Amino acid sequence: MKQLISLMALGLALAVGGAHAADEKAPTAQQNKMKTCNADAKTKDLKGDERKAFMKECLSAKKEAAPAADGATAQQSKMKTCNADPKAKTLKGDERKKFMSECLKG
Repeated sequence: MKQLISLMALGLALAVGGAHAADEKAPTAQQNKMKTCNADAKTKDLKGDERKAFMKECLSAKKEAAPAADGATAQQSKMKTCNADPKAKTLKGDERKKFMSECLKG
């Protein structure tokens, strides 16, 4: 009887462990899209209804931005260009935030 209980406990432990390991698979395309949209909304400091509208539009977009030749998205390429600007290198704090915001919008 003790052996049966031990075997059942071991089987249960293995089943739970196996199920947990299966949950740790790579994120789906939708999960990746959600992560990207959340990061964009945070970067834009959106809140409330404005954030809801942005997330709805972002998540419903049919096609993600095509990567550039070097594998970077358009946003990443813009960020790289804005960061390379000599003016960006001299600015600090709020002035840099303002410059980067305007640069990335344009």
